[in-house]
Amino acid sequence: MEKIARLKGIPYSAPMTDAPQKPSLYNFTLEELTAFLAGWGEPAYRAKQIYRQLYVNAVASPAEMTDLPKALRERLAAETCLGSLTLAQVHQGDDGMTRKVLWKLPDGAPVESVLMIYPDRATVCVSSQSGCPMACVFCATGKLGFLHDLTPGQIVEQVMWAAREIRNQKSEIRNLTNVVFMGMGEPFNNYANWWASVERLHDPKGFNMGARNFTVSTVGLVPGIRKLAESPLPINLAISLHAPDDALRTDMMPVNKSFPIADLMDAVRDYTEKTNRRVSFEYVLLQEKNDFPAQAEALGLLLRRDSRLRPELIHVNLIPWNPVPGNPLGRSHRQRVLDFQETLQRIGVPCTVRVERGVDIGAACGQLAGTAD
Repeated sequence: MEKIARLKGIPYSAPMTDAPQKPSLYNFTLEELTAFLAGWGEPAYRAKQIYRQLYVNAVASPAEMTDLPKALRERLAAETCLGSLTLAQVHQGDDGMTRKVLWKLPDGAPVESVLMIYPDRATVCVSSQSGCPMACVFCATGKLGFLHDLTPGQIVEQVMWAAREIRNQKSEIRNLTNVVFMGMGEPFNNYANWWASVERLHDPKGFNMGARNFTVSTVGLVPGIRKLAESPLPINLAISLHAPDDALRTDMMPVNKSFPIADLMDAVRDYTEKTNRRVSFEYVLLQEKNDFPAQAEALGLLLRRDSRLRPELIHVNLIPWNPVPGNPLGRSHRQRVLDFQETLQRIGVPCTVRVERGVDIGAACGQLAGTAD
């Protein structure tokens, strides 16, 4: 992925080298954990016990691993850590049903996660990078620039925090049901680490989340889309489109210079043909910028005719823009949103308007800025 990023002019950075001295248990696969404990003279079954405590019981510390000898628990507490993120702040909105967490990396760089609880499900939105190199004009994260790739363990750590939150609350939903990789960063620009986190969370020996309960969002990195098409797990794919033509999309999303719409649609068509899985197109609506009736028509024609995509395998998710401090862009008026939706539906493009959560705490789509209040 580093080679791809450099060839296409996308900012790239290797993972942090100033990680804490103590190894993070979330960074280990079961096999790596077994080898690590073997160095302590511990049998392989101890690794399986710890792995189960981490991912099935979702413990918050080695002290909770009560099936381990006290001496081993104490050594784990002294010489390892569960993860390398430090929880800095938790904000609650929507009567506590939305929770945004600000984490700090060892060097102080920010990472944010959002837990959204509904009557029938619980979804956590996690970050794959600190900051983001994509510089989309409507997104608060892009203003931070690119700071770090997250390790697999740092991505997993966000999910396990959410799993504990759900289990500890008083509601009918007691288990995390969905993970969306839509937080800070571009997952496909940190593909190896992101994919390792998916495999860890999917592992039947551990967290055992079904592949169809994962959704990854990309700004349209074509190499990542093609790589995902070859993967063995049916991960849901969402693509940030936000404009029906190259001129406007390039103005809003610099990545379009490297991966214009025609190339993107070719990759999506190949993806759907190989996987037979539906693709969601995310479209942030900005007042009098990309929300005109003619642009709705153009988007509908792009997705129904020009792209040659099968209609049952496409879906548009309209997202009224969430305000970002200091950004002069405007949020589309409600009627313009509904008119845009009606036009797409008339053309035959399935389309919904995203239910808004977390706007009041800066946790909605495009608002993650990594700042403390």
